[in-house]
Parts: sequence; structure tokens; C-alpha cells
Amino acid sequence: MTARPEGARPDDTVILNAGPDGSVTVPDEADATVPLPMSSNTVVMPAQRDVPPQEQLPPPPPPAEKKSRRGVLVATAVAGLLVVGAGGAGAYVTAGDIPRGTEVLGLDLGALSRSEAEKALGDHVAARSAQPARVRLDGKDVTVKPEAVGLAFDVPATVDAAAGSGRRLFGVKIVPPVVRLEAAKLEAALRPHVNPKRVTVRKPAITFKGVTPVATYPQAGLDLDGAVAAERVTGAWPTGQVADVPLTTRPPAMTKAQVDALVTDVAKPAVAAPVTVEVGAESFQLSPAAVAKGLVFRADSAGVLAPAIDGKRLRAAGKAQFGRVETAAKPATVRLSGGKPQIVAGAPGRVVDVTKLGPELLGVLAGPAPRAVTGVLAAAESETSQADVAELGIKEKVSTFTTYFTGGRSSPRSQNIITVAKAVDGALVRPGATFSLNGHTGERNYAKGYKDAPVIVNGVLEPGVGGGASQFTTTLFNAAYYAGLEDVEHKPHSFYFSRYPSVIESTIFYPTLDLKFKNTTPYGILIDTATTGRSVTVTMWSTKVYDSVKTVYGPRRNVTSPRTVQREPGPKCISSSGLPGFTQDAWRVIRKDGQEVERKKFTWRYDPEPRFVCGGD
Repeated sequence: MTARPEGARPDDTVILNAGPDGSVTVPDEADATVPLPMSSNTVVMPAQRDVPPQEQLPPPPPPAEKKSRRGVLVATAVAGLLVVGAGGAGAYVTAGDIPRGTEVLGLDLGALSRSEAEKALGDHVAARSAQPARVRLDGKDVTVKPEAVGLAFDVPATVDAAAGSGRRLFGVKIVPPVVRLEAAKLEAALRPHVNPKRVTVRKPAITFKGVTPVATYPQAGLDLDGAVAAERVTGAWPTGQVADVPLTTRPPAMTKAQVDALVTDVAKPAVAAPVTVEVGAESFQLSPAAVAKGLVFRADSAGVLAPAIDGKRLRAAGKAQFGRVETAAKPATVRLSGGKPQIVAGAPGRVVDVTKLGPELLGVLAGPAPRAVTGVLAAAESETSQADVAELGIKEKVSTFTTYFTGGRSSPRSQNIITVAKAVDGALVRPGATFSLNGHTGERNYAKGYKDAPVIVNGVLEPGVGGGASQFTTTLFNAAYYAGLEDVEHKPHSFYFSRYPSVIESTIFYPTLDLKFKNTTPYGILIDTATTGRSVTVTMWSTKVYDSVKTVYGPRRNVTSPRTVQREPGPKCISSSGLPGFTQDAWRVIRKDGQEVERKKFTWRYDPEPRFVCGGD
């Protein structure tokens, strides 16, 4: 059913919803309940026409309970978003072992695991690790190889530092790389490049003049500071920059009084008396002079002195004393056996262990006499092993030369030739080494078995110890000459002797005249000597390098006749028949692989040997 109240507009209707009991409530317009037929649930009513629009009431506000619920819902939604955002941010920040925004040498390691970070950083610095460190040392440019000073990136330590750099949501954290460096090696590498004139610091020192200690007192000044150098290099090298390392002023690390105390308490008592060294059932004494040679005062990098024993210097100074209880090692060598070179094994020696003797000695040097220490013997291997000798390639004869003499084995001159030949027999000349006859035999004197025989002194023949050694010298020179070895030093006789080849011969006189030759081949040389009652032979054994070595002579020229010289009769006068003088050239011609590889000219002018007459008109 449709009802239109009085004054309502035909097109304005109000929809009313019936309740469960069939009644309808009219909001804001009426407070009455209108009964409706039981068959209908909805009634549409027109709006009242007699109410002006401007006087109509505003719509009612929503209930207070509904507003409160809406605020709670918004607040809850915002809080939820905050919780979700905070959780996401936390997950973002804590991802990986390395905090986000962490960089090393321009490489972002953020959110990586440790193993991933080590792999990435290792690859990143691989090329840099091989680059030398550039140093401007007191204004001078120097490069240092990383491997020479232990300069290297410590990748694991750098990753540890990155992992502990702190978590952050925003921003970047630059973590410097961890770099390893051996400061002592760096200082040693830089020290040779320092201008000595620029170093004004003076370190203390205590030395000995004989057995008297002499002190040098410290003084402040400029010097290379190893710690400063290490700091500058480790800071600059990772980025390829130049490390500026200046010289710095360094104060002395010791006072004059401290140096004087070392002299009084250590240096002076050390050389006040000998020290007995007991080795098993034997013993020997180290003299104060030997102790002074072996006792050294070394300054560390800071300039602090400390006493120490230099074993090599001590052994050299007390060589004769050490020799009483020691047995020298025998090196492996080569000997001829059955006409062929054979390697002979060496044998270890027994020597006093100076590394153990040093601390024992230091412990008693400051004490009063008598002083004694215990020494122990240690095995000393030979410096030359069988393998070393085998590598020399000594396997065949490469040259040989023989000269002849008169008088048999019994004459003093012949005995001198035999003695010097025995001294040289078996000598080894390694590749690149220079052999010196004077250096090998030392002074040829009576103590070594040499006799008086004629020698040339100031142009005249006189008896002298070792006369005849020059014949062996000539024989040795020719053997080296025909082996193709390099002539380093030799001098022919002033007079010509027919028993020698002209020009290609040599005299000797200790210590002013020597015979030296250099082994320029890649193989070792074994010098073999042999004598008979009328000859001496020198043979060189090695590996043959050249096809042939020959001598081409030029003619004699500028021939001069001898004069007669009368001398006072006596034991120093040796008569002779005289020989002419002349000048001659000789060329050594060496061929290898079918071609001439050397043609070297030797020239000598012989003086005429006077006819010496002892006494008479």
C-alpha cells in the first residue's frame, strides 16, 4: 500500500525498513511507530512538502561509538605497517657477514659472507700485490719489490676488520686494507739508497786497538727511521701512491755513561787474561788478542750496544789454537787413476762449535782470571761434494807441455822444480776462477823444502832460494796457453834460454812477479804434474772446447850480441857463455767448430845475456 502524507512532494519518498514485529521507525521525522500490514516488509513514504528546504535539519552525526572504532582501526594499520617496515629494514641491514655499505679499496663487500668477501677481495687485489712499492726516500725515487720485504695484503684480516665495522642502514664505511710488512727488511732495502752524507746521527761503538778498547759516543742527527718507513709504505702501496719517506731526527738511544759502563764492565775485563777452552780431554787457550778480535759490540736499529762473539773472527784469530783440537774436512776432488780422472770422495771434519762456544765465552769474559769454558766438537762437512766435482766435467786431456833440465833429481835446481810441481799437482780451477801460482804455493822458502839455485837478480845470475821454479812456471804457462785459457799475468825472462820456447814463457819471483790465468771455459780444470830426472810435465784435464791451439812465430829481429862482464869471484858469481838478444812476435791461433776464433799477438824483447867472467882481467 502507498500513502502520501499531506504536503509531501509526489517525487520525494522515504524508505522505511520494517522490524521483525512489522513496525517501522522513522528517523528524525517522527518518534511514532506506524503499524504495517503483516504482508509487507517495506513502506515507501513521500517527503513532507510544507517544510522549506532551508529549514530542513542537517543529517545526524555518526554515532560516537563508530568514530572511536574507525580511529582504532587506522592506528592499528599504521602500527602494523611500522612493524612490517622495521622487520624488513632489520633483515636488510643484517644480511650477510659483512655490513651493507662496507668498502675496501673501492670494492663493495656489503651483505657478503666471509668466504665470498675473501674471494672477491683476493681477486680485487691480485694485480696490485705484484706491483712494486714506490718510495720517495729523502727526495730520491726508489722502487722496492714486495717479495723482498714481505709486503702483502692480509685478505683474511681485512675481511675480519670489515665484518666488525658496525651495522648501518644508510651511508658507506671505508675500511682500510690490512697490509703485512717486515720492517727490518724494508730498512735494509732502503738503507743503501740513503746518501751517507745526509745521515748525521752517530751510533755508539766499542772497538779494539790491539787489546785496548776504544769508545765512540752517540750523537743525535738525521737518519732513516724504519718504523716511519714501514708506516708510509703500508699506507701508500695499496693504492699505488708514492710513499714519502723523509729522514728524521733521531736522538741517541744510549748515554755516554752507558757506553763507558760497557767499556769498564765488559770490554776491559774481557782482554785482561786468556781464556781456557776445554774440549774433552784436550784444551787450548784463547789469548787476549784473539778475544779482542772475536768480541764485538753491535748496535741494534735503535742504536743500543750489546756484546756478542763473532765466531768467524774468533776462529780466524785463534786458528792455530783451534787447530790443536780440530780436524779439517777433506773436500771431494779428482785424481788420476789408471791414466783417467776419478772422483775421490771427501771426508767430514771435526771443529769446535763456535755457535755454542760464543754464549759460554760471553758468560765469563766479565769475570776475573782464571777463566775457562767448555767447547764441543761438531761435524763439519766439506764445501765440495762428489756431485759438485762431477758437474765440473773433468774427463779428458785438453793440453800438455814438457820442458827439460839437466843435473838429475839430486841438483838443488832440479829439487826446486820437483817441489813446486808437487805443490801444484791436483789443483782444481773452477769455471770463471783465476789461478795464481804465488797464491797457490805461497812464499817458496827453506821451510817448504826449497834450495838455493841460480836466479836472475838485477840482470845478473846469483844463487837464490827457489831457483828453478821459473822452469816450472814456463811449463805451467804453456799448458794453460795451449788449453786456450785466458792469460791474466805473466812476464818472460829478461834473457833468452834455449830450454824454453821464445816469447811463450814466464818467470816468477815472490811476491812481485806472478803467473795468473783464468779458466774461461764452462768446465773445471785439473792440473796434473809429473817429473823425471830430466823433465817436468804439466797436463790440463777437462772437457775439450777447442779444435786446436797453435803458435805462429814471426822472425827474430833487432838481434844484439852479448857483452863480456867481469865479476868479483865468490859464491855469488856464476859464470856464463852469454846469449844474443832479439825481439820476436808470436800469435796464439785458436780454432773452434772449424773456424778461427782467436788470434792473439805476444811480443817480447830479450836482452843479450852477458858473458859473465868470475875474476881475471
